[in-house]
Amino acid sequence: LSRYKFVSKMFSGKRSVVEIGCADAFGTRIVQQEVKNISVLDFDPIFINDVKNRIEKKWPLNAMIHDILDGPIPFAPYDAAYSLDVLEHINKNDENIFLKNILASLTKNGVLIIGTPSIYSQEYASKQSKEGHINCKSSEELKCLLEKYFYNVFIFSMNDEVVHTGFYPMAHYYFALCSGVISE
Repeated sequence: LSRYKFVSKMFSGKRSVVEIGCADAFGTRIVQQEVKNISVLDFDPIFINDVKNRIEKKWPLNAMIHDILDGPIPFAPYDAAYSLDVLEHINKNDENIFLKNILASLTKNGVLIIGTPSIYSQEYASKQSKEGHINCKSSEELKCLLEKYFYNVFIFSMNDEVVHTGFYPMAHYYFALCSGVISE
């Protein structure tokens, strides 16, 4: 949940935010406390139907079924987007489609946070985790990929619940905070 707290503090005060690949949206409420409006999406209808069944008046959100690889997000543009633990499941051949569709869903001053396990953490991952993690990256690879789309890419490391700017190869998880959308 500390990953969601990081996102919430980075996006504090944002008017419209979308979570890409929300699964059960368990951590969404942490972000929701800091932003004006939040939407969540996942390609799996089982997750989205569950989220919709649990929506409370006190915690309103827009939950939608959408595969980001199929196109930009409905109801766009958003001021900010975040995607935690999704990029590592996207085939490397599809990562540019993934990012282009996110960019097409952001305002011109939009910001993006991508969170993903480091390639170095995979040595310690379970067999099941490794099967699904087909696109883990080093901090350099992550930054290089995102600099194709944003003028500013800031990489943070995470170990346990501590976010830092320490030695990247020893980090289990990376956050990339991106701003300044590059127009095509």
